[in-house]
Amino acid sequence: MNDELKIQVGGDLKGDLDAFVAAWKRGEAGDERPERILAFESWEALSSVLTGERYRLLRHVHSHPARSVNALANTLKRQYRRVHDDVTILERAGLLDRSHGDVRTTVDRLSAEVVL
Repeated sequence: MNDELKIQVGGDLKGDLDAFVAAWKRGEAGDERPERILAFESWEALSSVLTGERYRLLRHVHSHPARSVNALANTLKRQYRRVHDDVTILERAGLLDRSHGDVRTTVDRLSAEVVL
């Protein structure tokens, strides 16, 4: 897989415009590698999605893809409903994928930039 997802916290319209222009220039130069960015307005917004428990779940699934949410809950010895909720939130954020039945991560690496 070897995909990376950049997490950005904070920033402003000028920073967004600069990033757009940089991506445009990379495309014009022939660099067609996709850059995946998950942007959050604030630290609180990030921490509402990527809690400690969800981070542990994400790391576990990266090493051990699960056949189902139920199997994942059993392995982690957690309540099914809570694991299901966590998987759904991580899937909406683009960090997990269940489209082929299994629960798998969509990236190998997360990098974060926090703009003050």
